[in-house]
Amino acid sequence: MSTRNNTRPWLAVVLAFLYPGLGHVYLREWLRALVWFFLNVTSFALLMPEDAMPETVSVESLFRAAENVPPEAALALVSITVFSMIDAYWMAKRQNRDAAVQEGTTCPNCGRDVDPDIDFCHWCTERIAPEPESESESDDSGTGV
Repeated sequence: MSTRNNTRPWLAVVLAFLYPGLGHVYLREWLRALVWFFLNVTSFALLMPEDAMPETVSVESLFRAAENVPPEAALALVSITVFSMIDAYWMAKRQNRDAAVQEGTTCPNCGRDVDPDIDFCHWCTERIAPEPESESESDDSGTGV
């Protein structure tokens, strides 16, 4: 049984759309989340002019502030958001793939976790993946057929 739940890639994408790095928090990729947060905050701080900051929070002031945003700043922030969404999707898919690979690493005999690189359980010495019988072994049964 896997210890990690399957992640939902589209949920990670939606969260990354809301704020870059938030999808990575959902995936528990803490360092990547910090990098995306830092990249978004520093880009916003460096690229936004002061007249693009609304003084009050209302719909009208937000629309007026949006008109003052330079196209380069808008393109940079949209690019950061899109790349964060793509990265969150890829990370979720990779986590699901890794979890699926590790799901088969328990012994069918004793149920304990085993090393996927060896073909027997080091706890009970039961063979994990028995080798299929080849036709030459079944012909050696002495029947002469």
